[in-house]
Amino acid sequence: MLAAERQAAILDRLDRHPAVRVSDLALNLGVSEMTVRRDIDSLDARGVLVRVHGGAVRPGSLSSVEPGFEANRTRSSAAKQRIAETAVSLLVPGMTVSVTGGTTTYALAPLLSAVPGLTVITNSMPLANELHRLQATAHHGSAPEVLLSGGQLTPSQALVGPLATRTISSLRADLCFMGAHGVDAAAGVTTPNLAEAETNTAFAGNCGQLVLLADATKIGVVSLARVVPLGAAAALVTDQAPNAEYSGLTRILLEPVTDPQREERP
Repeated sequence: MLAAERQAAILDRLDRHPAVRVSDLALNLGVSEMTVRRDIDSLDARGVLVRVHGGAVRPGSLSSVEPGFEANRTRSSAAKQRIAETAVSLLVPGMTVSVTGGTTTYALAPLLSAVPGLTVITNSMPLANELHRLQATAHHGSAPEVLLSGGQLTPSQALVGPLATRTISSLRADLCFMGAHGVDAAAGVTTPNLAEAETNTAFAGNCGQLVLLADATKIGVVSLARVVPLGAAAALVTDQAPNAEYSGLTRILLEPVTDPQREERP
């Protein structure tokens, strides 16, 4: 099959699906994954699709956007701080807690340092660095022990891929705080990065309770790759009450802008 024919087939598939995977295309076209990646690179250069980790999406698709860490850190910063303050109230001294990458989970850093005896498992480089920095000012014996996975660094400065997934799968946490690019009642928790989806699925599978941290801008957003269904979470910590579609969660912990008192809703 000629390159033009393969590329036409890739675009035809994107006309019928919002995203395509390299592995699926290679199987369907009967060529190597390397050949498919070259075709996707060529089509991306022409602007007719957007290359993402592990595949491609339609141009302009929200599911393809993965903001860098610095670009995203200041967005909804007040909401993220309130979410972090509410989330950390779920912890007790001596817990093992896992924390995924992202700017909402990064807001947990100084609060985690205040809980005695924590062990923190994370794939977030900024969170690990901040916890390490805070150790210098922590009281003796109170700073969390930090276990950082290896892996490939994403634009959001999270470590992902097979190495990160194997590491996370070998460790057990009492509770997992998970950030998300999107949280949707039907689609569940999603991310634009395929490798990050696999790593975050490992986080969700190796914890006693999964707690989602998402400000209102993430609610209803559907991205490229699914991490877990919404029902896998024990709680959603957010800053505005979502609609009735999200009532299947065990609880929604809410930190409203207009009310300084934390409110727990069934």
